[in-house]
Amino acid sequence: RVTKKINVYQPSCSSVWPVFGRNRPEGKVLETVGVFEALKQHGKYETGQLFLHSVFGYRGIVLFPWHARIYDRDIIPPIKPEPPGSHGSKEVKGRTHTYYQVLIDTRDCPHISQRSQTEAVTFLANHDDSRALYAIPGLDYVSHEDILPYNSTEQVPIQHELFERFLMFNPDKTPPFSARDTLKAWQEKNHPWLELSDVHRETTENIRVTVIPFYMGMRDAQNSHVYWWRYCIRLENMGSEVVQLRERHWRIFSLSGTLETVRGRGVVGREPVLSKEQPAFQYSSHVSLQAPSGHMWGTFRIERTDGSHFDVRIPPFSLESNKDDKAPPAGYTF
Repeated sequence: RVTKKINVYQPSCSSVWPVFGRNRPEGKVLETVGVFEALKQHGKYETGQLFLHSVFGYRGIVLFPWHARIYDRDIIPPIKPEPPGSHGSKEVKGRTHTYYQVLIDTRDCPHISQRSQTEAVTFLANHDDSRALYAIPGLDYVSHEDILPYNSTEQVPIQHELFERFLMFNPDKTPPFSARDTLKAWQEKNHPWLELSDVHRETTENIRVTVIPFYMGMRDAQNSHVYWWRYCIRLENMGSEVVQLRERHWRIFSLSGTLETVRGRGVVGREPVLSKEQPAFQYSSHVSLQAPSGHMWGTFRIERTDGSHFDVRIPPFSLESNKDDKAPPAGYTF
């Protein structure tokens, strides 16, 4: 087996970023940060596993795994006779898959900020009369197949303000980092707002859209309840043609009986280009309903280089509030 080292370009300042076969920037020096390990075909990666993100290229470390159900509309189910009165609706079977809550190395955040938000995990503010949100920087949700595991001899290989609060070096363990009690307590207090349960995926003309919804909690506002969710979306170009996202079109249905239509340019103020070299864009946003559940679906308008357009389907996903009453998110104050 060939041992493959991981190198990064080390400029004169503190910023570093991984190398993935692209031309070396002028004036930058290669430094080894670790050695790749074999991919896990079975089982899951443990707390403390160092990795490179296979799509966005950042260095990170696994905090803990989650088990999610993936509803993939690209997988064609076996054909069954339709019952009388059905309208040809497409039933999508879920399959269990492992995702991970991870810390992102802050040195890599500036170099991925145009491709992926590095503040994807948000909470409701603690003010009872406020609808404000606050974000924990440098957290992400990573699918099992996005992880390229590596090891390092450094005792603090990841730079993040929570690294030494959440993890401790343990040379007798593999991987050599263990969860501190603060990480275990934070996960236990906040798991209703951190844990993902459903992942929805669909591909249109080589553009794959993945949606992960999260329930955030309820607020009292003007003698009514307002329920909040965040949703993370990744657009990924699976083909070789360069395209650009131009518009979004959402339909939001609430159990209260309302149906809202939202149209606008781009997403989160951007109109990302998806190419073979930079195939993916990931972002998160929020939605509120005056009912404990609802649905969202829609399309993204995509433009080709010749000026023609096509619509990419956003897979329908449900917005469900937690059945159990939970305390407000505890944040990360220690």
